[in-house]
Amino acid sequence: MTFDIRERLRVALLPPRYLMPAPAGIEISTSGVKAVRLAETSRGIVLAASAEVRFGADVVSAGEIVDAAKASAAIAQAAKRAGIAEAHVALAESKSYLFEADVEGSNKEEWRVAVEQHLDELVPLPPSNTAFDIVPVGRTNAGAMTVVGVGFAGRIVDGMLSALDAAGVTACSLESESFAFARSLLPAGETDTVLLIDIGKTTTKLVIVSRGIPRFTTTIGIGGHALTLAVQKHFGVTELEARRIKVDRGIVPAPGNEDYLAAMLSTVSAVKDEIARNLEYWQGRAALSGHHEPVARAVIAGGNASVRGLPEYLEGALRIPVSLGDVFVNFASRDEWIPPFSYSESLAYATAVGLALRAYL
Repeated sequence: MTFDIRERLRVALLPPRYLMPAPAGIEISTSGVKAVRLAETSRGIVLAASAEVRFGADVVSAGEIVDAAKASAAIAQAAKRAGIAEAHVALAESKSYLFEADVEGSNKEEWRVAVEQHLDELVPLPPSNTAFDIVPVGRTNAGAMTVVGVGFAGRIVDGMLSALDAAGVTACSLESESFAFARSLLPAGETDTVLLIDIGKTTTKLVIVSRGIPRFTTTIGIGGHALTLAVQKHFGVTELEARRIKVDRGIVPAPGNEDYLAAMLSTVSAVKDEIARNLEYWQGRAALSGHHEPVARAVIAGGNASVRGLPEYLEGALRIPVSLGDVFVNFASRDEWIPPFSYSESLAYATAVGLALRAYL
């Protein structure tokens, strides 16, 4: 399948509201498919439906679909449960190339042409097989426009579109999951520079967002499953029981808890060190260049984010405020509606919710 990026990959600009399809989002990760559908009421935005379909590690690997048949079956099942026929869909951050460039021109088409002329300098892929889009962030002192862009290999876009077509789901847009993640976790109009930490099953993604736009992303090859394995090894229990212990005990010191805590921290500290290294790089870059603001705070989300004591542990190491996220921060007040699942479960839906919010934000 060929692709036309101007129609398929959109990270910034939206069509008029009256042309927008149903506000729905689908995320395909290494552990399965999550789908959400939103609704706008007199009280504000609410979650109308959600669904999750899990699959094995042989379906999606390193952000790329490797078993299209199983992926399509899971997408179709999740979409049916959530009542979705068309949706905004995420492409894996680990397969994206985020870049910044100063370009001449007065509109997006001219900026795109300027980027295309130097695309091989911005994205380490053959320009003829690179799908990209850009969003303007402001003029430089010299009058050029600074744009933030994201590029993907054509096969990543084609693979996702093929899986969606086979599932009978129309892709309204494809975008990097880092943009969707930011949209769900930060209040509309947020101006601070914020570090978002997405703790998944096998990876931890870092996204530094300035004025609502991702400016730095990276993926760490350690996720929450490594903590589950540490608990399993320490207690000799099943994976299901280990996940429960991990969430309940977390990394909070307690009498007689020393051996368990040491086993957990041996893994958590590796993630913490990588986060600290990347944060130090950004803070130093911000101080030297003057083009970026230092990170003011960090927000944690993802399917493995609700480990007790994790925000406090990271806050002590990173020396900035760290808190758990709220994927419904841009929704109607909790006084007006109640989410259909628990707070810890909601953290796994940050990307899917952010995709669906494209209809409103």
